[in-house]
Amino acid sequence: MSFSILLLLIIAFSLCSFFFSSSSAFKKIKASTTKPSALPKHYGQYSFVWTLFPAFLLLLVFTIIGPIYIDHFFKQQIAISDSNLNEAKIELILAKIKNIAFGAISSDEIAVIKLSEEYNKTLSKLNLFRTLAVLLLSSIIGIIISTNINVSKNSRIRVEKFLRILFFVSAVIAIFTTIGIVISLLYESIRFFSLYPFFDFLFGLHWAPNIAIRSDQVAAQGSFGMLPVLLGTILVALIAMLVALPIGLFTAIYLAEFASKRVRDLLKPTLEVLAGIPTVVYGYFAALTAAPFIRDIGIKLGLDVSSESALAAGAVMGIMIIPFISSLSDDIINSVPQSLRDGSLGLGATKAETILKVVLPAAFPGLVGAFLLAISRAIGETMIVVMAAGLTANLTINPLETVTTVTVQIVSLLTGDTEFDDIKTLSAFGLGLALFAFTLILNVIALIVSRKLSEQYE
Repeated sequence: MSFSILLLLIIAFSLCSFFFSSSSAFKKIKASTTKPSALPKHYGQYSFVWTLFPAFLLLLVFTIIGPIYIDHFFKQQIAISDSNLNEAKIELILAKIKNIAFGAISSDEIAVIKLSEEYNKTLSKLNLFRTLAVLLLSSIIGIIISTNINVSKNSRIRVEKFLRILFFVSAVIAIFTTIGIVISLLYESIRFFSLYPFFDFLFGLHWAPNIAIRSDQVAAQGSFGMLPVLLGTILVALIAMLVALPIGLFTAIYLAEFASKRVRDLLKPTLEVLAGIPTVVYGYFAALTAAPFIRDIGIKLGLDVSSESALAAGAVMGIMIIPFISSLSDDIINSVPQSLRDGSLGLGATKAETILKVVLPAAFPGLVGAFLLAISRAIGETMIVVMAAGLTANLTINPLETVTTVTVQIVSLLTGDTEFDDIKTLSAFGLGLALFAFTLILNVIALIVSRKLSEQYE
């Protein structure tokens, strides 16, 4: 039985336990002469939690550890069958056995076929044992708890304790995940900087990560100056924000302050639908429509416009970001208390003055968060830049020329058949670290500005 089906069955058992426990608690509370310590639903929630989570944890343990144990067992079997095999060959044979067992490939080797059949049988036994263990645990705990409801115990407090633990664990997982990402990024970046000077990377004016096949070829040593790539990223993101920020903010102000309910109910879902369009669609639009259009206008004006330009990529990226800014900003503006608006209007201010001097300053910290999210979306975009701006790293601030961005270069460096410890591959982690530091600085600056202005308003 698959993981998803088992999870659905556990949830179904837990819901049954919830309803049965709630009903049983209601009857006992009704029959009791003392004041109940909790509502019937709290006893149902307590039963639901204990029916769901132990079985879910057991399911995770079986799903993660089970295949690892089976692989280790078959590695031993392969090693016993031929003692001359090294670890790499054992891994290769195991991969072949698993592919045959899953029906991905076929083979004429009798020994491998037998091992693949054994692997399939072992995996089936594990899945059967996992199914029985998980369902039995869920049903047994659910039956025990739901049939032994004690209304004298405060289940509400116990459920709240469990939720606090769950939230704490979730926060710890999120923190350690972030730390793990940063550490892995730092580790690989240090490896890169041991092969290439840090200051040459940081202040270099030429980016050409082309490692030649022979040492006597031109560009036998790649050039990894980051500035052209970083400048291209900033240029494209700046163009995108120049398009998205005013249109998105003005749209949000109109929806929140001026639009009728009928117009708002029509426009807001439409904007949210636009946010769901895949970026590759915007990329096609940028490459096939926006870029030729900008080039034609440039030629008519006597300008030298590249067929792939930062302006085309940035403009289309800005169109893509508009729904994010408008939707978030609309919600933020609507969260400003109506009493502030009424007070301003009552003192004789106009609608426009109220929006400019009261509503927007009150919503400013939230708007900064929305703008930061939009900037992060622009900086992290890859597909539009690849299709509309190109892959050439040019040290320029001319929006009519071809540029590239950090994310595009990271993708191009990590795809292909180059070795992972190659300087060309490791340079992607240097770019990732630089992008991480850049976005972190932006967030810190935005946080400081937001706090200062909000304190001034207060």
